[in-house]
Amino acid sequence: MSTSPVARPAPLARDHFRHTLRIATRWSDNDVYGHVNNVVYYAWFDTVVNRSLIEAGVLDIHGGDVIGLVVETQCHYFAPLAFPQEIDAALRVEHLGRSSVRYRVGLFGAGEPLTAAHGHFVHVYVDRTTRRPVHLPEPLAAALHRWT
Repeated sequence: MSTSPVARPAPLARDHFRHTLRIATRWSDNDVYGHVNNVVYYAWFDTVVNRSLIEAGVLDIHGGDVIGLVVETQCHYFAPLAFPQEIDAALRVEHLGRSSVRYRVGLFGAGEPLTAAHGHFVHVYVDRTTRRPVHLPEPLAAALHRWT
């Protein structure tokens, strides 16, 4: 039985994304190999999604009735990033469900035309107390729609 190799994704251009946030790297982001450690990329995914929602006024992380829980994330790496580089974290909404959102997140070295890394990030929005899925509140859905 032969299996076909899975095609490796290619870097994406900036125009693939709808929203960008500048993030400064920190000295502690670099690992012993001289570049940002892979786990930091996931923190940047979380940062661009949540900070963008907070700045849009549709996510209250301390007192909101609805919160987003990460249920899936994945990343492909194409070029190294390293301190003291600045990073442009970009996002686009790929899918809006009733209670879930799939984001495409791209990480660029500042000024670079193609992603150094990109992947996806899925939130399921739930009631803060019961942790049961809820419909996306209208203000949240409207903000997310702008990033599709």
